[in-house]
Amino acid sequence: MFSKRAPFLIVLGSGVMRVLQRFNEFLVEAGSWGTILFMAVIAVVIPYEVVGRYVFQKMTIWSGEVSTYSLVWASMLGGAVGLKKGYMISMTSVVESVPPAVAGALKLASYLCALFFFGVMFGYGLFQTLYNAKQTSPAIGLVMSIPYAALPTGFFIMFFLTLEEFMIFLGLGPKGEGR
Repeated sequence: MFSKRAPFLIVLGSGVMRVLQRFNEFLVEAGSWGTILFMAVIAVVIPYEVVGRYVFQKMTIWSGEVSTYSLVWASMLGGAVGLKKGYMISMTSVVESVPPAVAGALKLASYLCALFFFGVMFGYGLFQTLYNAKQTSPAIGLVMSIPYAALPTGFFIMFFLTLEEFMIFLGLGPKGEGR
């Protein structure tokens, strides 16, 4: 989009882009493994809780909290990984049905809104994480910053993945081509 007007951005952007892409590859890999880990915890703890409750008539105190906090982490990390893999909702039919200039403006607005939202949510999540640092969960005594840290972590990943896509859209990708 801007590559014809500002060729210096391509040179500057290509080095930054390589670093950003490698960083995002690391984030997606870590997010994928984190999602797998927390889904595995859920897959073990929920049946354990059900069997304990209905077969042995004994319910453990900790299992509900562990499964809830694991679900929060799996949701935030899985959402970030899903964003990279294109599993998020989009308005492709609207963008494809308008003239190219309008489509470009819609995409630009979409990227800017997403970056703003992810940035604000990262800041809010970080605030909540720090604010709840002295609070502990009732059953297992876990510092509540740990479950709350899922918010800034997930939105941090989403922000940088969207930033990479935005830079490609602007024509700052490997070949200076925008989408």
